[in-house]
Amino acid sequence: MSNKRKVKDGVLQGATYGASFLSLFVLLLIIGYIFANGVKLLNWDLITHNYTSVSFIADLTPGTGPGDYTTTHTFAADEYYSTKWGLALKDGTDIQGKNVILVVYVDPNSPFENLHDKGLSNEPLKLGLDYTIVRIAFDNAPSALSTYGAQDMMTKLDAQDSFRELEFATSGGGIRGSIESTFYVIILTLMIALPIGIGSAIYLNEYAPHNRLTRLIRSLIETLTGVPSIIYGLMGLAIFVPLTVQLTNATGGNLISGSMTMAVILLPVIIRTTEESLKVVPDDYRYASLALGASKSQTTFKVVLPNAFSGILTATLLAIGRIIGESAALVFAIGTTIKDTASLTGKSATLAVHIWSMMTDEPANIELSTTIAIIILVIVLSLNMIIKLLSVRMMKRFGVHA
Repeated sequence: MSNKRKVKDGVLQGATYGASFLSLFVLLLIIGYIFANGVKLLNWDLITHNYTSVSFIADLTPGTGPGDYTTTHTFAADEYYSTKWGLALKDGTDIQGKNVILVVYVDPNSPFENLHDKGLSNEPLKLGLDYTIVRIAFDNAPSALSTYGAQDMMTKLDAQDSFRELEFATSGGGIRGSIESTFYVIILTLMIALPIGIGSAIYLNEYAPHNRLTRLIRSLIETLTGVPSIIYGLMGLAIFVPLTVQLTNATGGNLISGSMTMAVILLPVIIRTTEESLKVVPDDYRYASLALGASKSQTTFKVVLPNAFSGILTATLLAIGRIIGESAALVFAIGTTIKDTASLTGKSATLAVHIWSMMTDEPANIELSTTIAIIILVIVLSLNMIIKLLSVRMMKRFGVHA
């Protein structure tokens, strides 16, 4: 009998270890795939630059043209400089990994420092570093196109004394606006969800009577955690979007409606996690506080809550992770418009929705999507470390041990 029990225990233990190692292997495989595909596009410009690239069309300002722009500036082997025009170009890739011709140097006296805008603006234009040149059109010669590379473009430009049209663009493809939108949603959602969720948990655990009604409420809260997030997104589209449109200058999905939707999604998690952390606080603490003459409210907020701080922190971390990773609900509640400037009442896209947008392109931009995924992992890890440090300081301040 004992041998059978040992065999059975061994099988169960082996199955447990096997399932754990399988889960770990799959997780490492996913993380490895993300880093293998996304690390090549990971750079500071991706984080700080706008998503939208601005294009300009210009020609020479009257009275300017080629000359002798000899410089002492040193150029690399892959950088092509024209002493006739005072311009250096090289082949490169933009933030999204596409092949472009980059501006690497413009002489201070070059005609490219004072170009005539052929668009609606009367303001002079100039080439900036890291701008990309799309084409240079000439009157009596074929146009120099970025498709043929920097050396070909510079050779054609050197052979001419003027050009009819220059098309260039600022660098785009950045995710700065999506990062801003993500932090806005995190802050707004926590401002809504944490007070309501923690307050509800305090009431259910400390004040509510233990009867059939409270048991029903707890069952309903647990049921809400299993509702698909896209259902919450439809609720946000049907309720919160019209509400914000009526009360603000919003014209559709916006960050406020998205944050309200995320708050509803997170409330069950925050309530249940906080309530469980309150339950593990020993009743002796409550009895001792009441015996010393403290009221129920004083006991709850000055004794119970500080000792349940680590559990409340866990609820906050779970909430932040869910906010950053959510996309299905926010597609309806905020929209999928990628903006460079976050606005509380305007359409926008969080990092997760940005990934969704990249993956719906034809073809799907897998490299940029995995790069954004790396940034999401870094943000979540950084926020977790910051909150952990804050919690340690708070617990030391109040003399509470985890």
